[in-house]
This record gives sequence, C-alpha cells and structure tokens, in this order.
Amino acid sequence: MALCRTGTCWLHVDGGRRRRCLLTLYQSCHLSTNQKPQGALSLITSKAKHLNAKYEHFLERKFPNFYILYSTFMKGLQMLFIDGKEVRRIRRKMKSHGIQYHQLPYREMEKLRQFRRDVIKAAPVIVISIPPFANYLVFVLMYLFPRQLLIRYFWTPKQQEEFLEIYHSKRKDVYEDVLDGMLKSVSSVTEQTLQDQIHHLVTQVQHGVHPKVANLQEVRAAFSHPPFCMNSLDVQKMRALSRIMFLTPHLPAFFLQRRLRSHIFEIHHLDSALLQLGVKELTDGEVKRACYIRGLNSAHLSAEECRKWLNCWLQLSGKLKESEASLLLHSMVLLCVNYLQSVEK
Repeated sequence: MALCRTGTCWLHVDGGRRRRCLLTLYQSCHLSTNQKPQGALSLITSKAKHLNAKYEHFLERKFPNFYILYSTFMKGLQMLFIDGKEVRRIRRKMKSHGIQYHQLPYREMEKLRQFRRDVIKAAPVIVISIPPFANYLVFVLMYLFPRQLLIRYFWTPKQQEEFLEIYHSKRKDVYEDVLDGMLKSVSSVTEQTLQDQIHHLVTQVQHGVHPKVANLQEVRAAFSHPPFCMNSLDVQKMRALSRIMFLTPHLPAFFLQRRLRSHIFEIHHLDSALLQLGVKELTDGEVKRACYIRGLNSAHLSAEECRKWLNCWLQLSGKLKESEASLLLHSMVLLCVNYLQSVEK
C-alpha cells in the first residue's frame, strides 16, 4: 500500500484500486470554477462605478441645478434603504422578544414612528406609478410638488429648511383658534378654582407670556374630564388640534378623535423613553427634531435653547397620566406660542 500526491489531491493505492479524496477535489473544483465569475463581477462593478462617477461629474459641470436634484435623490435612496433595513431589524427584535412599541428604546421608537409616517406619505406616489409609463408623470409631479409628494429623504437641505417653515406656519394659523376654544369651554369646568386658573393661563398666553410648567400642572385635573378630555372635544377643536399635529382635519369626528388620541399617546410613550435616555444624550439634530414634532419651531433656536425647552416639556409629560393626555395636546400651543419671544428677551 502506498500514498502518492497528484496536484492538490491525495491518491490512495490499495491492491491496484485507487480512490480520490472527493471532498478535496470538489472544493478545489468549486473554487476554480468561481474565480472567473467573481473576477468578471468585480470588473463590471468597478466599470459601473467609474462610468457613474464620470456621469455625475458631467452633470455637475453642465447641469449644476439638475445635479443637485440628482445627487439628493440618490443619497435619499441610500438613506431610505438603510432606514428600511434598520426598521426590519427592529421589528424582528420586537417579534422575537415579544416587545411592544412603547417598550422600545427612544431612538428605535422614533425610527419606527418617522418611517411609518414617511411610507404613508409616499404611498399615493407609489400607487400612481404602477400603470405603464406612469412613472414619467410621477417625475413631473415630484418636480412640481416636492413638499406635497416627496418624503424628507429626497429634500435638499434648502428645501428641508423651507418646508419646515411652511409646515410650522400652518400650525401658527390655528394657535388663536385653539386658545379661543379653550376660553369658550372653560365655563363648563365644574370646579371654580380650575376655571379661574385655566382662564388666567390662556389669557396670559394670549398676551405674550410664556407659562411655567407649574402653571400647567395646576390645571391637569381639568383635562381628564369634560369639556377638555379627549372624548369631549368638539369637531372644530379636533380639527384645529389635528393641524397642530400635521394630521389631516378633513375626516369625520370619530376618525379625528382616534388619530389625535393615537398620535398624542405615541408622543407620550416617546417622552417616557426619552426620560430614561436623558436629553443630554441626544445630538443637536435629534434635539431640534424632538422639539419640532412637539410643536416648537426649532429652526431659529440654538441646540441649548431647544434642550432647555425639551426638559420643560418632559417635566410636564412625565407627570401626566394617559387620561390627562389632552393637556399634552394643548401644550403644543401653550408651551410653544411665546417661547421664541421669551428667549429673545
């Protein structure tokens, strides 16, 4: 009996019979047949990247305005893809560990909330683009109506600043409606002390005074009973408050109430998670976004001023029960309308 080696395979000679080591042979053959496809794929990928770089350079030189839109769109696709993968990871984690939405850490909870809103906004564009050749119409609409049709991934930095200002101006348009509605309803509060406190609070805000958190905590009991609790808000109030939260006001009363309740509870859960994390752990961009979704226009405020306001908001939110969530909803006006002026003073 003898052993001999041929190439990379061992041959076993026994009584004139030879047996190859099939596993080694298979591995060597498998590797050898894959070398060319892998090399070809790498070459194609490298060539595609080179051509794409040349194309982008051409656009940048010849069509600078279009290049801005093109580069923003491509970066937006990458961000959307990355966030989509992150959302899938979070959902798998929730399913495998039996975790509810409100039990997630702050950043994961906020990621799911924002991604869901983005997908809902993008859904009509996706539906329109399904028929053959309809995608050309979609591109035209997206170019003409970027704020209405595009989600945040596809906005340029200039557009982001401009669109956030437009959205906030729509909130400002209903500030007075919300405050007037509170004054009209205050007479229905059964307890006289609460009546006086709410009337004084709203009147002060209307005269440009920024309220303290303690002033809001004093009247919290009134917001778990009619006329200020979630179940007692009339249609006009719900429509005004829906615009404060960037929700469509053109729905029947039942759906308005349900959406307001769902979204303000969502913010309440976010507040609980943020209290555990700590405002100091947020980046400047995260702080500004957190303030914006809670009603404050953070574009003209420093990160430190935003942190100060957000701590006040959490001080209020952390003490409220779910039955008092309507106060949190009204605080998107009460705590925001005069904050910029109070900072400037």
